Amino acid sequence: MSIPSVTSLTSRADYEAAVDTALAASAAYYGDGDSTLDDAGFDALMRGLVDYEKTHADHVRADSPVGKVGGGAAPVGDVPHTVPMLSLDNVFSAEELIKWGASLERRLDAPVAGGYAVEPKLDGMAIAARYRDGVLAQLVGRGDGRVGEDLSAAIGTIVGLPEKLARPVTVEVRGEVLLTHEQFEAANELRVANKSKAFSNPRNGTAGSLRGMKSRTYAIPTTFYAYGAVALDGETVLTGGSHSAVMAEIAELGVQTTAGIAEAGLTVSATIEEVQARVEAITALRGTLPFGIDGVVIKADDLGEQKTAGLATRHPHWGIAYKLPPVERQTKLLAVEWNVGRTGVIAPRAVLEPVEVDGSTVTYATLHNPAFITKNDLMINDTVTVYKAGDVIPRIEAPVLALRGDDVIAIELPTQCPKCGGPIDTSGERWECAGGASGGCGLLAALSYAVGRDQLDIDGLGQTFLEALVEAGDVADIGDLFTLTREQLTIAARSEKRADTLLAQIEAAKAKPLNKVFCALGIVRTGRTLSREIARYFGTMDAIRAADADALARVPKLPGANAPKIAEHIAAVGAVIDKLTAAGVNMTEPVTDSSGGPLDGEVVVVTGGMNGPLAGRNRTDMRTLIEDAGGTSSGSVSKKTTILVVGENAGSKVPKAQELGVTVLTEDEFAERVAEFLS
Repeated sequence: MSIPSVTSLTSRADYEAAVDTALAASAAYYGDGDSTLDDAGFDALMRGLVDYEKTHADHVRADSPVGKVGGGAAPVGDVPHTVPMLSLDNVFSAEELIKWGASLERRLDAPVAGGYAVEPKLDGMAIAARYRDGVLAQLVGRGDGRVGEDLSAAIGTIVGLPEKLARPVTVEVRGEVLLTHEQFEAANELRVANKSKAFSNPRNGTAGSLRGMKSRTYAIPTTFYAYGAVALDGETVLTGGSHSAVMAEIAELGVQTTAGIAEAGLTVSATIEEVQARVEAITALRGTLPFGIDGVVIKADDLGEQKTAGLATRHPHWGIAYKLPPVERQTKLLAVEWNVGRTGVIAPRAVLEPVEVDGSTVTYATLHNPAFITKNDLMINDTVTVYKAGDVIPRIEAPVLALRGDDVIAIELPTQCPKCGGPIDTSGERWECAGGASGGCGLLAALSYAVGRDQLDIDGLGQTFLEALVEAGDVADIGDLFTLTREQLTIAARSEKRADTLLAQIEAAKAKPLNKVFCALGIVRTGRTLSREIARYFGTMDAIRAADADALARVPKLPGANAPKIAEHIAAVGAVIDKLTAAGVNMTEPVTDSSGGPLDGEVVVVTGGMNGPLAGRNRTDMRTLIEDAGGTSSGSVSKKTTILVVGENAGSKVPKAQELGVTVLTEDEFAERVAEFLS
């Protein structure tokens, strides 16, 4: 179900229907938050209306949403704006961005001299926050751009918007209020607990949350990022001559700004070509952000150039929003499948009517866990909001209850394990096969994980060979891998030569450090990082097995709430560990004193592909190397970063590091620095 960037309207009847649909969607969005159109569908419809009205001026309806802030449906209220609070016009491609840049230069009658401010377009609700003598006195919604509604009841519930500034100044700060992914989940839990409908997505939920504060039945925290400021009550306290300088002043007052968004925050580009590169960099970071963005905002940074470029009726000429492909769409839930993971977790998967999201067709999405289904009253044939960003697995956010029809069917929760038919442990939000992987359920997935590169690294044991070994009864757990004979491997691999190769790989795997062996066990609530922390903390497998939940909770980076489950699973696989020990598998972690190492005290980020002396090392290998050499590995550049290692096809981390004064090393330079640890 691919949505075009423009909805084609070929007749007056099409136009009339499109206006009605757009008005209904806007009214729903600004009402209870359940819009009948998703963002991509609304954008396409609005562009179709614009195109139709250009060529059929005599058909234009007075209530058409074209040219009106909020589509003419935003609650207006009775609070006049100090300066018109306009929305931005949109572009959808690099070609359209270049055209906008050329039009800006024509209005300036010169090239843009002050550069372009580039920042993410946050997917929430625009508000004006009025501070008088440093105290937050009033919050005003955008409304129709001239007059907005009073939202002051939300004061004190918005992260990033302090009730008191660092200095007693009078100023109006403008920005976006949004729900982070974490806040959205908490908001829906709170709403369901209070017998209210769950929000279908964070964008719609933000508007509902702010307006819900008027009743004060319960408070839903939101988050604010400033993207502008204007004078208030005739007082001018901001002296910066550019948008970026003004934002720095606002940040100094204690208000959160878009410049503070790690890696994707506000930067200034000199040319349109640099702007496009920055758009691509922010797009690549989209899936890593803790909240949704639906585009990138580009503005002439110099305030003098903004004044010269001027304003249109609904939007400024000096700024534009580069809309990104939607990561959030609405589609229909057709069925639910129940799958069993490698650790025995029973996970529901949504079967969807195919829909294009973030540039790819989505047919399946995660449904999190059974508790999510029951909390959100989700049913087969519901219209649901699907979210996907970057490489993140698509997920269902919530049903759109306003669009629920009469054909919905209740989702049947499993009463026994879908894989082995055994009992289910329903004590937690995530249901698990009571037998777990050690009971045979999820065995193939567990074995595939165990022989992977970052665990035992038995490269030749692929899925086909493992299936043959399991079907033959030769392997019932990972301990059996180390007692396989040449004859058994020859039958499974159908080749004596392959059997000999596998035997050599299995023998080499016996020497792996404890953290790799422990990771191969697939203990619940752990992974590569926690396995390494556990192995380093205890040193031997015997010490790990002797540790109770309290002892495990003391391991760095291990959440205390997960310790009981981890301790329980370690005890459950005791027989497997005994097999591994008997087979001669290493059960100790090498003692490494990283103090005084070449990276002692350094916080290191790696970007790009590794070659030369670092060739073949993935992110896990590089993290291990950094920690062995005494450093701390990090995934993103920040003020704490001290070294950025740059490999092939390095991305946006480089300019960010240069901006922060971080030391940038090539692969060869870094390899030379940690040469003693490369072996």
